[in-house]
Amino acid sequence: MKTVWITGSSSGIGRALAHVFNAKGYFTILSARRTSVLQEVQAQLPHPERSAVLTLDLNNYRDAKAWYEAALAPTGAIDILINNGGMGHLGTVSDMDLSVEEQVMNTNLWGAVALTKATLPHMLERGQGQIWTIASILGFFGSPKLAAYAASKFAVVGYFESLQYEMRNAPVHVGLISPGFINTNVTLSSLDPKGQPLGKNSVAQEKGMAPEVLAKKIFAKTQQSNPPKHAIIGGYEKFAVPFKRFFPNLFFKIYGKLTDITRSRK
Repeated sequence: MKTVWITGSSSGIGRALAHVFNAKGYFTILSARRTSVLQEVQAQLPHPERSAVLTLDLNNYRDAKAWYEAALAPTGAIDILINNGGMGHLGTVSDMDLSVEEQVMNTNLWGAVALTKATLPHMLERGQGQIWTIASILGFFGSPKLAAYAASKFAVVGYFESLQYEMRNAPVHVGLISPGFINTNVTLSSLDPKGQPLGKNSVAQEKGMAPEVLAKKIFAKTQQSNPPKHAIIGGYEKFAVPFKRFFPNLFFKIYGKLTDITRSRK
C-alpha cells in the first residue's frame, strides 16, 4: 500500500484530494491546523481505516522535521507528498499589515519548502517518490490586493522549478500544479489587512471548477509513467498565462480594467 501525505486537507482541494487518493487505495495522511475538522474529514473518507490525522500549522514551518517523522509512523514511507496547504489575503500593499503578509509567505512558501526538505532525503534513499506543490495562475502574474499571495506563488514556482533541475536525473519526481479558479472557500477564509477572516467569497471562486474535478485531474497526473513538470488546470482563465507572456503590456491594460470592473461591482 502506498502512502500519500496531503497538507491543507481539511477543506477544498486538499479534502477532495484525500477522498480521491483514499478511494484509490492509498494510505492517506491528512494534515491541517484543526484536529477536529481533520477527524471529520477522516470519518467521511471511503476507507477511514487507511488514514491518519497529523495536525500541523505551516506557519510554524521550522517544526517540519518532527512532522515528517510523525508522518512516517503509520506506514514507514511517504510515496507522495502534496504541498497543498496555504492561505490567502485581500488588501492593498499600503493597507496590509506586514505581519499578515509574512504569515502568507511562511505558510504558502516556507511551509512547502520545509516539508519538502524534510521528506526529500527519505525519497532519494528509497529511490522513488513524488513531490507535488500547488501553485496558482497567480504565480505568473500579479493582481491588485493580492500582492503577498501572488508573491508566494511566484516564489513557489521559482523554487520548485529550480528543484526540478536538481532532480532531473534522480528517481524523485517534482511537480507543480497551477490551478485557475476553483470553487473553494479560500477567499472566504482569507485575511483582511489586520489579519481577520474576510468572511465572504469571490464570484470568480464560486463559478470556478469543482475541487473534486481538479482532484481527479491531479491524481491522474501522479499516475502517469512520465508525469508533467508543471500543469496549469482551469477554465478560460488559464489562457491568461500565455497572454501575459507574449503580450505583457496589453495584458496589463486589459487585466487592470477587468479588476477595476470587478471592484466596482462589489
